[in-house]
Amino acid sequence: MKQYDIVVIGFGKAGKTFAKFSAQQGKKVAVIEASKEMYGGTCINIACIPTKTLVEASNEGLSYSDALARKNDVVAALNKKNYHNIADEENVDVIDGVAKFVSNKEIDIALTDGGNETVTADTILINTGATTNMLSIDGVDSPLVYDSTSIMNLKEQPKRLVIIGGGYIALEFASMMNQFGTDVTVLERSSQILSKEDPDIADAVRNDLSDRGIEFITDVDTKEITTENDVAKVHTSTGDYEAEAVLVAAGRHPNTENLGLENTDIKVGEHGEIVVDEKLQSTVDGIYAAGDVVGGMQFTYKSLDDFRIVKSQVFGDGSRTQNNRGEIPYAVFITPVLARIGLTAQEAKDKGFDVLENQLPVNQIPRHKINNDPRGLFKVVVDNENSHILGATLYGQNAEELINYIKLAMDNDIPYTYIRDAIFTHPTMSESFNDLMKF
Repeated sequence: MKQYDIVVIGFGKAGKTFAKFSAQQGKKVAVIEASKEMYGGTCINIACIPTKTLVEASNEGLSYSDALARKNDVVAALNKKNYHNIADEENVDVIDGVAKFVSNKEIDIALTDGGNETVTADTILINTGATTNMLSIDGVDSPLVYDSTSIMNLKEQPKRLVIIGGGYIALEFASMMNQFGTDVTVLERSSQILSKEDPDIADAVRNDLSDRGIEFITDVDTKEITTENDVAKVHTSTGDYEAEAVLVAAGRHPNTENLGLENTDIKVGEHGEIVVDEKLQSTVDGIYAAGDVVGGMQFTYKSLDDFRIVKSQVFGDGSRTQNNRGEIPYAVFITPVLARIGLTAQEAKDKGFDVLENQLPVNQIPRHKINNDPRGLFKVVVDNENSHILGATLYGQNAEELINYIKLAMDNDIPYTYIRDAIFTHPTMSESFNDLMKF
């Protein structure tokens, strides 16, 4: 059994950053990664970077094949860069293999090239990410059925695509593939796409995407998928839908199933997530978990902040925790972009706040004429008692950038009145905040 100071399981954002920092502090570190294709983690290889590369390519008018080639080049370059960024550190061993706990601090590794190795450390960070949820329906194992990872390796652009699910991943692919010229049908089980979003925003998104030719079927149950002559038929409660490809976009769950956690005192939640405290420590002292494997929001920038928290616990004064990290924004890269932070008006009311809400259609922002894009709707929610911003949803061009201004205001208790009266450059999308914040 080989002794390390720190063992990191998984090559994701939190794990790789913690490994490099720890090595630079003189610690002997092992990073265990099950797949060479995942050096650098989910974001770089199968999520943020490749999907947004494809989105940008579709917006630029590239062909599907040219976009795919660009995506493959970008991913390959970043995968290689991330590997060497860690492996070239003097104090880091990158071990290719599948990790499995045999006790609280003892990890067996089934090496990719054969054989086994056992390692141990006083400090262990689990950063194994999440795995796609697949539906329990007949035919889901068809070669014409894809998840969000495998569909990005589809060499031929399908003429028709059926997407099962109406959430964030589903709509990003729907918007992107529609831009490439594929006929897209979205099947959503509930009555509203983007079920966690403000209904006005969800309706605006649906209307805009429908105007582009995307078909939405809501209140529908998927029963079965059959395949004949290279065409998949999705059988549902409202009829059958045919396509050359079917995307199952039903979310992701923490990747803990084969970690051998049953051999430890590490507690796992009802969705398979590792249970952690505000310091990201598991129920075993010295074992931390970070990123998607702890459940909740699945974003690489949250994983990066998880690194900051673990670093604070292991090397610092322990002051940084999940409780003081501030609000976490997110963006959905449909066209135009949808970004969100904090509470919707209904969520704020449910929590007992005295709510003020305002909205501003993008077609009332002067910049929209320059952008030649009137689509979108901005909404903000504030606390009437102290003028603090409780949340905002921005659907429109540049929303992925604008939402960060709102985060800064919320984290620093800047009242909405400051933004209402602030001086912004013109003509910009950010100057819309002057009008958005008028109540």
